[in-house]
Amino acid sequence: MPPQIDREAAARAVCAVLREAGHRALLAGGCVRDRLLGRNPKDYDIATSATPEEVAGLFPRTVPVGAAFGVTLVVWNGIPFEVAAFRSDGPYLDGRRPQSVSRGDERADALRRDFTVNALFLDPETDRVLDYVGGTEDLERRLIRAVGDPERRFAEDRLRMLRAVRFTAELGFDLDPATRNAATRMAHRLHEGVSAERVREELVKMLTCGAAGRALRLLDGTGLLGQILPEVTAMRGVAQPPEYHPEGDVLTHTLMMMDRLPAGCPPTLAMGALFHDAGKPSTQTHEDRIRFNLHEKVGARLAEAACRRLRFTNEETARITWLVARHMRAGCIPEMREGKRRLFAAEPGFGELLELFRLDCAASHGDQSTTEWVENYLRSLPEPEAAPQCPVTGHDLIALGLKPGPQFREILGELREGFIEGRFTSKEEAIALLAERLDGKG
Repeated sequence: MPPQIDREAAARAVCAVLREAGHRALLAGGCVRDRLLGRNPKDYDIATSATPEEVAGLFPRTVPVGAAFGVTLVVWNGIPFEVAAFRSDGPYLDGRRPQSVSRGDERADALRRDFTVNALFLDPETDRVLDYVGGTEDLERRLIRAVGDPERRFAEDRLRMLRAVRFTAELGFDLDPATRNAATRMAHRLHEGVSAERVREELVKMLTCGAAGRALRLLDGTGLLGQILPEVTAMRGVAQPPEYHPEGDVLTHTLMMMDRLPAGCPPTLAMGALFHDAGKPSTQTHEDRIRFNLHEKVGARLAEAACRRLRFTNEETARITWLVARHMRAGCIPEMREGKRRLFAAEPGFGELLELFRLDCAASHGDQSTTEWVENYLRSLPEPEAAPQCPVTGHDLIALGLKPGPQFREILGELREGFIEGRFTSKEEAIALLAERLDGKG
């Protein structure tokens, strides 16, 4: 990706071309907000008085990505920019898009946007900020506030309720009381017109922004969390044994883990952490102490169902489910046989699993001795290609008279452990020992 300074320079160049053709052209939205906050904008959007047809006639490389809404993608020096015509929106009938749009000026364009801090413009010719909605004052007050009537803004696109939470958490701002109250009143209507894919995308941004715990608490406080992830709200009030979890109930523990997720962490790790104890509410028993037998298996099923509901990819779903199902095994690594330990450490998601275990310990008893032991062990391992492979295959097992089935994986895994540990030195030796064992069972 080109350096950040090149992106801003390119955006200004696009504005200059529009301006030289007699059109008004301004930097708009999040890039202006981030610039004023001293953050590096991820994208630069441009708002203009030019129509899409006029924009297309001025640049050699354009794509009409949203012609009905006046949006054109302009590629300048290999960098794409959304160039949108100033507009006013008609009524939103589907909870997602306006039924119609009409040409407007920059003031009208600001009034149709979601939050005041996202409705700012910057004139690149004078570097003057244009504010028609009080966004600069809200930046100074560190406040996320809807433009105009918050219920109307949320009725136009109900995903804006989640965006309000994300911006509040990510920027470390407060959520305007009127905006928060509107989100609380309308939380039960979140899914009207909002696809699971859009909800997932917003959720992932929250979980990986570096303020996941705060975002989840805001979601919970507005009732939105129960609409997206009822499996998480079910953790509230589920007591845990204080000798292992002095921090409190399952939800408290989980949120403390989310507080520790760094910005930019893998979404699969974030979801694995969020769901690692999702099986506890339905498995809690009171025996010699509070126990949650097999909660990791129940949690894995709940995690998989949630991932399917939110349209995570099959690969992401498999990794998240694997993390939840295996999170209890991480603490047993020092006691494992060497072969089993080596195989476990070679699993593709093991790095994320170890980080999940570290977060789990940090948000409970605080003892990281096992984490440190595993880290030292990993440093002592040879390069992956140096680890012995198992030369015995399923065809060899069939030749021994075994029928294909789930046992194949178990037998081959055990044989591979034997090669890693040095109990077998050749394929012939492994097959001979296996045949002898099978004969003994016969």
